[in-house]
Amino acid sequence: MQLPQELLDKYAQVMVRYALNHGKGMAPGDTVFLVGQEITRDLFLALGREVYAAGGNLITHYSPNNTQADSLARFLLQHGSDGQVGFFAEPYWRGIVEATDHILFIVSEPDVHYLEGIPAARISKMMSARAPYMKMREEKEHAGKLSWTLCLYGTESMAKEAGLSLEAYWEQIIEACYLREEDPVARWRQVQAEIESIKDKLDALEIESLHLTGADLDLIVRIGDNRKWLSGGGKNIPSFEIFTSPDWRGTQGWIRFNQPLYYSGKRIAGIELRFENGLVVSATATENEEALKEMIAQENADKAGEFSLTDRRHSRITRFMATTLYDENMGGAFGNTHIALGNAYKDTFPGDPSTVSEEQWAAMGYNACPKVHTDIISTSDRTVTATLKDGTQRVIYKDGQFEV
Repeated sequence: MQLPQELLDKYAQVMVRYALNHGKGMAPGDTVFLVGQEITRDLFLALGREVYAAGGNLITHYSPNNTQADSLARFLLQHGSDGQVGFFAEPYWRGIVEATDHILFIVSEPDVHYLEGIPAARISKMMSARAPYMKMREEKEHAGKLSWTLCLYGTESMAKEAGLSLEAYWEQIIEACYLREEDPVARWRQVQAEIESIKDKLDALEIESLHLTGADLDLIVRIGDNRKWLSGGGKNIPSFEIFTSPDWRGTQGWIRFNQPLYYSGKRIAGIELRFENGLVVSATATENEEALKEMIAQENADKAGEFSLTDRRHSRITRFMATTLYDENMGGAFGNTHIALGNAYKDTFPGDPSTVSEEQWAAMGYNACPKVHTDIISTSDRTVTATLKDGTQRVIYKDGQFEV
């Protein structure tokens, strides 16, 4: 399938002139690190041209397609030594972070199952090797000197996994990103303003904790002190969610997720988690439970790092897309809830995160887990009741939309 050049160019405009720099677009002279696989060539080129047209500079990371037959990562995991699997080129990645103002990832899977059959522990070892890179990025981001964003490029493999034709899969992308609008950048800024209005109302409520109830959950999430709510703000395209980093110590109860998780190249379905005193004490899945348990077994990956809600009135995503970027933003009948296990987003701190020590983060209940931040999603009906700091209660989310 060949996407019309007009839509490719509009997609590139959204990413470069809106998504980068936290929804403000890149400035002339900024340097963008553009990452994509060869299957994304037409969009990769459109994005590169748009960066140059906006007066920016470009560093590219353009790699061969990951498929079971040709993936270098799969070959390494099958045949490499532990030292090779855990290799991290620290000077290279430090140089990339230092030279870059913005990072733009094109999410795409030429073969959703390219790591099928590889032990989960082996994959976790390779992913854990990138923890120092993520730490470098986080530090520069907290200093206000780095932004990042993601966008999706549909493939036959991804469409098949989602049970859609490639044309129907791309239709979801086009609609979700407003690419048929005359000025999609202006449309995104309008939608973001609407979401920011809800976020500001949530902050004004001063919520102590949330109680989520429904047929497949009975869960308490403590928000805690020194938190604010955030919206995507350009970090993901599309992004309609409103989220915060809860105090992990106050998560209690259980939740069943009706959407599968794709982690380490594996599909994990039928997930149910039970929390006691903030810790996952039971984690089951009807498919690939081993991979779920391997993920949670990593240090601090058994704690909540994010809590998020999406209002169905903003999202045009109506179908399962087999990728977290879209599934965590699904609208449909009931919006969605997702919880991320692992690392907390420190930009939910209302002050300057660069001035906070690791000990202070821990004292506030911000989870530290640089190796894992994994969103798990449910689109079932639920009611969210907030307990405010003055002790009063208020329903803030029902029937898939905010009530604030």
